[in-house]
Amino acid sequence: MTIFAVEYVYGPEAEEARVEHRPQHREWLAAQAEAEVVLASGPYADGAGALLILNAADEAAVHEILKQDPMSAGGGVTGLKVSEWKPVIGQLSKYLP
Repeated sequence: MTIFAVEYVYGPEAEEARVEHRPQHREWLAAQAEAEVVLASGPYADGAGALLILNAADEAAVHEILKQDPMSAGGGVTGLKVSEWKPVIGQLSKYLP
């Protein structure tokens, strides 16, 4: 598997959608964390977005996973950046070969 850092951008125009979908989004994240697909996640302190650390086969798989997120599917995310990430020290490094 490969680890990816996913940055969600939250624009002000999507605030209503975020509020509406946040409970389902967090339930979905919890289920993905239980399955060790989501390794960590949380919003930025300034409210401008969130960071998700995912464990997936490749970037195409990441995009397929994100399509299932109620926040993303519901229009709460206005921008997205996906980057392969290689943690070499710390708890998340155990997911790399």
